Amino acid sequence: MNNPIAGSGQRAAGSGQRAAGSGQRTADSGGSGNRQKSVLFAARSATALHRLLDVAPVFAGDNRIGRRRFTLVPGSDFGVDALAAIEAADARTVPWAEALRQPYDLIVAASPKGDLDLLTGPLALLPHGAGFNKSLAGEGSADSASGLDPAWLLRDGRPLADLHGLAHPGQVARLAAGCPAAAARASVVGDPVLDRMLASLPRRDAYRASLGTGGRRLIALTSTWGPESLLERRPDLPTELAEHLDCDAYQLALIVHPNEHSRTGSYDLRQALSPALASGLLLPRPYEEWASVLVAADGVITDHGSTALYAAALGIPMAAGCDGGSELIPGTPMAELLSRVTVLDTAADLEPALAANSPQTVRALAAPAFAEQGRALDRLRTELYALLAIAPPTAAISARPLPQPAPAPSTPTAFTVQTEIHGAEIRIERRPAPAELPAHHLAVELERATAPLSQSAALLFRRRTRPDRTAPHSVTWTAAGWTAHTLADHPGRRTAAVELSGSRWLLRRAQTPLLTVRVEGSSDEGTVVRTDPAAVLSGVHAWLTDNPYPDNPQPGVPVTLHCEVAGRTYRAHLAPAADDEAAHEL
Repeated sequence: MNNPIAGSGQRAAGSGQRAAGSGQRTADSGGSGNRQKSVLFAARSATALHRLLDVAPVFAGDNRIGRRRFTLVPGSDFGVDALAAIEAADARTVPWAEALRQPYDLIVAASPKGDLDLLTGPLALLPHGAGFNKSLAGEGSADSASGLDPAWLLRDGRPLADLHGLAHPGQVARLAAGCPAAAARASVVGDPVLDRMLASLPRRDAYRASLGTGGRRLIALTSTWGPESLLERRPDLPTELAEHLDCDAYQLALIVHPNEHSRTGSYDLRQALSPALASGLLLPRPYEEWASVLVAADGVITDHGSTALYAAALGIPMAAGCDGGSELIPGTPMAELLSRVTVLDTAADLEPALAANSPQTVRALAAPAFAEQGRALDRLRTELYALLAIAPPTAAISARPLPQPAPAPSTPTAFTVQTEIHGAEIRIERRPAPAELPAHHLAVELERATAPLSQSAALLFRRRTRPDRTAPHSVTWTAAGWTAHTLADHPGRRTAAVELSGSRWLLRRAQTPLLTVRVEGSSDEGTVVRTDPAAVLSGVHAWLTDNPYPDNPQPGVPVTLHCEVAGRTYRAHLAPAADDEAAHEL
């Protein structure tokens, strides 16, 4: 067995002799006089730091806690983003060398790795993910799960921590089998991250609105870190899905492990994913936002990372993008989950794969990873205040809902469009261009698309971009002027359209009177669903191509077209443009 702690020295508090008394966690109402308590959050990586930030609210509002400090435990390859996350939280930090020089009334960590034994004060050790499902090559004992390995949990044969706060009794049993001394200090406290997700479920519609999901199905891909991760084994899957799926029916997100953000760097990660990002792929931030996106999701494609267990606990149908290879420990909750869900071979198999498991099925598969649901902060507060040797506050404590996620920074600028026309009924499917599929036409947002795509497009459109306040000196196109100029620059059997308002567009074709198109939303069980009106414009363009004016003046305009987009019907009312619509300033 590797010895990762050789030469780490003796714990300043005395190898298990804690300020709280080595597991004798008692509380009194006053503590040690009126002295304020100090708490140190020791994070070794961004992943661990994020968990500590979710735990920190157990001390909120308590003026008996005078100092809450964070320190970065040296030695991790993934610590580069941890300090940035601390700064983003406006928390105070202390250098590791300074943290070693002073005692703390409580130390909270979410990884046993590093020289935590050199710190002075009772230590509470929490997991930094859901379950203990991996065994990492070259780290500690070959047959132990990362996080339950005696090589890290013991120092000179004695338990490192005064408290192991675990999420499920099954984890305590696993700890007892491999490290009985550490298990004697274990307590089931639940999972504070899952509790935040559960508390956020009433905000699901708001999250989807913020993401711009609309009536689409949001599919989240989740990738852990390392050679067995989804991004390492199937790096082209996000782009494959973006190119295959109807972009008016699906929205895609990729949830990437914080270690991968740290290892690769967000810039390089975005460069590697640029084709999928240009198609509208969401890449949520690795703290909080990933969880907001998961709450909003309709389906998940996963590897063996623990994010899938959170999704399963929320009842989200899922498919496996790949297995865990040599890292996944048989018999763990994650192994059982992957063995029961369908493997996604190609993008065309997405819906059958997701439909193969019900919300009830996946919730049951996640149950062995999570206990005390909804009570994690309350249970943690009880245990942590016992280490502080003071009574916990009496006020109720509950999980904070997650913040609103940000919309995708980029949306497609060009679409490959397939249409079927039956009289006034048109079915439209769009995919981000260039897509290697038979198509009726190419549609582009002219001012954002590349010149080669614009030259090949049959539908050229412009969305509203006018600022709220016009500059003192300006030149502004009218709707009629812009459409005429666009067709002059792009001769041929094309259509130019410009947005007048959220539901009204002005449209021009060669030798055709100016038309307005008013798009109605689709009613659905007490809601109104709106699609990208550019999809409906593609249907209008296809219909006008089949019914040229004036060669075939019937059925003519005004006319109402029924445009089917992603299984919903949207009515498009075509009529001659009024003078004020033609003169509308863009």
